Amino acid sequence: MRITVLMEDTCGDAACAYEHGLSLYIEAAGYKILADTGASDKTISNAAKLGVDLSAADFVVLSHGHYDHAGGIPAFREMNEEAVIYMQRAALGEYYHGERYIGVDPAIRQFPKVVLLTGDLKITGNISIFTGFTGNRFRPGSNLDLTRRVDGQDVQDDFAHEQCLVIHGEKKLLVSGCAHNGILNILDRYGEIYGGMPDVVISGFHMMKKTAYTEEEEEIIRKTAEELKRTGAVYYTGHCTGQQAIDLMKPVMGDRLIQIHCGMRIDL
Repeated sequence: MRITVLMEDTCGDAACAYEHGLSLYIEAAGYKILADTGASDKTISNAAKLGVDLSAADFVVLSHGHYDHAGGIPAFREMNEEAVIYMQRAALGEYYHGERYIGVDPAIRQFPKVVLLTGDLKITGNISIFTGFTGNRFRPGSNLDLTRRVDGQDVQDDFAHEQCLVIHGEKKLLVSGCAHNGILNILDRYGEIYGGMPDVVISGFHMMKKTAYTEEEEEIIRKTAEELKRTGAVYYTGHCTGQQAIDLMKPVMGDRLIQIHCGMRIDL
């Protein structure tokens, strides 16, 4: 299993552009999978520079309906018309951060081979998508700034449009985009469906904050790190986790926490 980080907020390869967004190219179980597409066509350019042929991708899994994960879909579709794009139907909603629209390009509705889901899906025998995160353990506080517009009114986003990718091979891999529903709640749901815990998790934790954390927020981050370490999995994180949070979690998790960067390759 090989994962190539096509887009992430930080630079790991001088040849690559980087911006706020996430995209992973996963070669596993005989398939080539694009997990999220970053915020723009820079993801496509990075793929070419990294020797990744996106025209060969079999399918796309969109983690949720935000531009920084879906913005590269139009450019991807121009070069690959055959790959199926899996997304939750709710990902086509109108999502905002304040007055700023952060949802997907509405044109995606008209693209061929877009499969709109309303729950879990088994793609193959060992590749699946799951949803239904209902737990309430340490949900990111930054979610409070994010809304969905319904009939002209802004309501708190409940992130029903979020989904996770699971690949079970020699190692069990869980991929989430931002873990808006809380990484611990996502892991609880994984355990309910698949039993046990994954071996490897790649996910943002949506802990990023422009100002300093309060003491309470720091304590929540450390407690989250302690819970993650107890699962025994290795966590690759970046994007919306934020450097402040990573610096707080690393002393707790040690080599169980690895920061990702644009251009990085992960062999499992």
